[in-house]
Amino acid sequence: MSYLVDSSVPSVTRTQRVVGMILSGVLIAFLVFDGVIKLIPLAVVTETMAGLGYSADPALARLLGVITLGCAILYAIPRTSVLGAILLTGLLGGAIATHLRIGSPLFSHVLFGVYLGLMAWGGLYLRYEAVRKMIPFFQRSF
Repeated sequence: MSYLVDSSVPSVTRTQRVVGMILSGVLIAFLVFDGVIKLIPLAVVTETMAGLGYSADPALARLLGVITLGCAILYAIPRTSVLGAILLTGLLGGAIATHLRIGSPLFSHVLFGVYLGLMAWGGLYLRYEAVRKMIPFFQRSF
């Protein structure tokens, strides 16, 4: 299977690109906000970490903030966006596991990481033909 883009077929429509950029932009804005409040770290961050069963140590919050911002930066740069999405998927998987472990509400807490992951991969899927070829939901007949 080749992941090269066939230039004879229109790769991405303007609407797909715009919707993909909006999804990615909203996700990046959320990740930057989330990373920055962990870098500070605000009291609500350390209190929430303690409630989730982690240490309320500000150094741990800062480390999570750096990781989140790193994923956001990699995702925001077009050349490294797939790597950023892969790393972000791992980060979100950890968040999902944490909420499952403590019995958080399903749709508002546990699945929130799934929603963000769908936004991340959906934005890339809409913007890049190469991602569509790697994740073929629809098979084209030529």
